Amino acid sequence: MQRREFIAGLGGAVAWPLGARAQQADRVRHVGALMTAGPEDAIALGDLMAFRRGLTELGWIEGRNIDIEFRWPGGDIERAQTFAKELVGLRPDVLLARTTPAAAALKMETRTIPIVLVNVTAPVEQGFVQSLARPGGNITGFTNFEGSVGGKMLQLLKEIDPRIMRVGVIYNPQTAPVAGLYLRSVELAASVLAVKTVTMLVQSVADIEAVMTAIARQPGGGVVAMPDAFNVQHRDLIIALAARHALPAIFPNRESTLAGGLMAYAVDTRELMHRAAGYVDRILKGEKPAELAVQQPTKFELVINMKTAKALGLAIPETLLATADEVIQ
Repeated sequence: MQRREFIAGLGGAVAWPLGARAQQADRVRHVGALMTAGPEDAIALGDLMAFRRGLTELGWIEGRNIDIEFRWPGGDIERAQTFAKELVGLRPDVLLARTTPAAAALKMETRTIPIVLVNVTAPVEQGFVQSLARPGGNITGFTNFEGSVGGKMLQLLKEIDPRIMRVGVIYNPQTAPVAGLYLRSVELAASVLAVKTVTMLVQSVADIEAVMTAIARQPGGGVVAMPDAFNVQHRDLIIALAARHALPAIFPNRESTLAGGLMAYAVDTRELMHRAAGYVDRILKGEKPAELAVQQPTKFELVINMKTAKALGLAIPETLLATADEVIQ
């Protein structure tokens, strides 16, 4: 199948007629998915393939016994809310919320339709669930946060370039509302590694250009890109500016290294989406989200781009190369 045809099949705005639903209630179930990405986003497409594979393995075949309706708002919070309303209006059996903005948008629209969230940080602190063990409402799923992730990203960046003395932590507070959890993890590691942290808040292309230029004004700068839909949307710009200013940067997803980023340390979101298919299956078979514990990440991956490292004049330690899950030449 051609990529264009595949993408076209992801997000048509086809509603489910009530009559058809009644006739097919015994064999076709309906899922609404709010992706909080664009339909060309490689990360989201990889996650989606993992989700679909998980459903297929459990016997759910699209066009036969399950339909999935997608919405792709990119990093636009207002569009996410509009699309959330549309999906809830279709009255699906289950909703899938990929990332925090998607979960927040869907929560505002329904307290009854089951929601499976994926790639959401701190669901208890954000009010999505009562506790990880007993969610207690119509929402459950998979969090992408583990307390040491931010600190591990800084540690790896310092290991790849020991000259780093200041690191800018870049994110959009609107699309990463609980970035403070990652930031605290980075700051804790910074105090041990003798690195100064600089919070780089961005909400536009101009903001990104300004903060990347600022962190590069003095030697010893580096960048930690937070897990954030806005950062993903503007990934190529951040990578280009890091190259222009000779800034070592670490990203929260493998796809950033494929696009030219220096390195990534990330939760394997494809694995989370694959596991999410299992929760959709269990809910469709009658289990309640309130009784399905929120699961934490179990698989992480380290990816290094050697071409970018050479362009930055960095000699990657052999010990680091040996621990990498993937080395891009």
